[in-house]
Amino acid sequence: MKFSKTRPKQESHRPTTDGEGSSQLLNPHWKGRMKLSIFTVDAFAQKPFTGNPAAVVPLSQTLQDSVLQNIAGELNLSETAYVIPVNGSAKTDENLRWAENSRFSLRWFTPTNEVPLCGHATLATAHVLFRHLGNTNKQIEFETKSGVLLARRSGEKIVLDFPKNPPCELHPTLKADLAGLVKAIANDNLPLKELKISHETKKLLIRLADSCTRKDLESLCPDTGLLMSLHDGTVIKGVVVTLRGRLPLEEEEEKATTNEEQANKEYHVLSRYFAPWNGIPEDPVTGGAHTVLAPYWSEELGITTLKCRQCSPRGGDLEVTTRSDGRVDLAGRATTVIQGSINI
Repeated sequence: MKFSKTRPKQESHRPTTDGEGSSQLLNPHWKGRMKLSIFTVDAFAQKPFTGNPAAVVPLSQTLQDSVLQNIAGELNLSETAYVIPVNGSAKTDENLRWAENSRFSLRWFTPTNEVPLCGHATLATAHVLFRHLGNTNKQIEFETKSGVLLARRSGEKIVLDFPKNPPCELHPTLKADLAGLVKAIANDNLPLKELKISHETKKLLIRLADSCTRKDLESLCPDTGLLMSLHDGTVIKGVVVTLRGRLPLEEEEEKATTNEEQANKEYHVLSRYFAPWNGIPEDPVTGGAHTVLAPYWSEELGITTLKCRQCSPRGGDLEVTTRSDGRVDLAGRATTVIQGSINI
């Protein structure tokens, strides 16, 4: 694999050429092997080495699922996204297809399996299309296993239009079955306020009591092997642990606070996300998890737009808006860290 580092400040809105040109996407064969362009992008991040890294692989043709899975395993990032232009016109120039098309096919693979939805890899893909492949559209559409997803430019940010996945109450039997898992994730000494589940996304939501702090949330260190032994992944594929931030609502009075409380006042919602059943011990920043968090916290707080912080070691920020049409807007930034190619 060959990589060359890219400085985010030098990113261009024109198609990337770097010597061999973006014609690699048109004729991706090199010495009898297929040569594919690869971009590694930190999503929901304003600077390198923060947010959530995803690989983006632009394809001119569909490859076998086994090949896509092997590439994702080789790259070993939480997600690898594969994007292909959907033929909307009879364009013969491959570069024009990437620059002018407004509709693309998109799939996501973890190192172990394909997933039906991934927010940060979608943001990364839109970033590559807008910043590196010269796409001139204000809004683009992605055909995915979760339906058509939209991504649009908004200043320095990209806004994703995703389905809303409100969580619901756990059935008492399921709650009892998952008691060991909940205990293994949330330390015994941390009080819990509520448990919810999103059956559509197979995500368990654990809300810590309001008396807990961001430091308590960041101190969680669940044993991945133990989690895997306590649940087989048939019902739950990921666990969101969340805590109310301290950003005051309009009707709340500002009070004197400690330094830690003041830091928490930047956000309405704090969270972390663990998904060992998808080969991800902890996901740094998770757009899909916020399709569950947004409707939950919007109802709890009585507001539609939330400032959110995912408190993984890398960390990342999102602005999430719950809409009345069953959708959520996820807004964030992205920066390219690595650009190169892979030979298969």
